Amino acid sequence: MLALIGNIVFSWSNNESMFIYILMLLMETNETVAAIVFATLNTSRARLELIQRLARTRVADKSVAKELDELIERFNECTRLRNEFNHSMFVVSETGELTHTQALRIQERRGRLAFGMRRSLDEKRLSEMREGVADLARLNRDLWAFLPRLEAYIAGSRRRNSTPAS
Repeated sequence: MLALIGNIVFSWSNNESMFIYILMLLMETNETVAAIVFATLNTSRARLELIQRLARTRVADKSVAKELDELIERFNECTRLRNEFNHSMFVVSETGELTHTQALRIQERRGRLAFGMRRSLDEKRLSEMREGVADLARLNRDLWAFLPRLEAYIAGSRRRNSTPAS
């Protein structure tokens, strides 16, 4: 269980860092500058919003823009899983076995405040976690495959924009 949680957190963080390279290409800068901009924004949501806004101004090719949007959406889906385990406390049985997660979220239900949802750590949940790790691995490969396409598009766009009109 702990190894699965660790793998989710590690893989998610590694994928989030991939967006530094997308930011680097969109800003036409180097890795250090992109990392500084990326780290200056304090949430994943803010980082991805910046990337999406830059893409809207820099990427006119609908297929490239669509692919980026799909990668971001897949990352956001994985973020829900990561957040579930990063922002929960764990219920432990008398024998030391992890049995449930308790979301660290206060929710209002029918005008009353309640603690977040409790979920069992059963075989179904373990299977969801394993699938999440596999999704994160696929996303990582797809992010790496997207970088050369984005780089080629940006380079071609730069050439098109620097060619003097006849």
